[in-house]
Amino acid sequence: MQETTYKKTPRLKFMLILAAATSVILVFTLTPWNVVPTLVTEDVAVIAVTDYGCVGESVLGHSVVVADCDAGVGDIISATFYVPAMEQNGYYDRIEDKLAMVNP
Repeated sequence: MQETTYKKTPRLKFMLILAAATSVILVFTLTPWNVVPTLVTEDVAVIAVTDYGCVGESVLGHSVVVADCDAGVGDIISATFYVPAMEQNGYYDRIEDKLAMVNP
């Protein structure tokens, strides 16, 4: 009788290749660098003065609280705050342009 030997498949190598391929696909489809907060410094218009400081409206539409502020309503002050990177790099605009091409 002839003995048959079976080789095991290289499961570990296959799993590593599959994990690497999945991670590359996820990086290029989810674009995590668009979600990471970015530190922005810009001039904001003061819309209110509270006990905590001045509340300003940024160009991007965010309300920003600046502590230890002695400005009045309507003054322009400098503020530093975090926003998602996709608002800075035009990611939303490109998506809206693509959707406009699809929807007549």
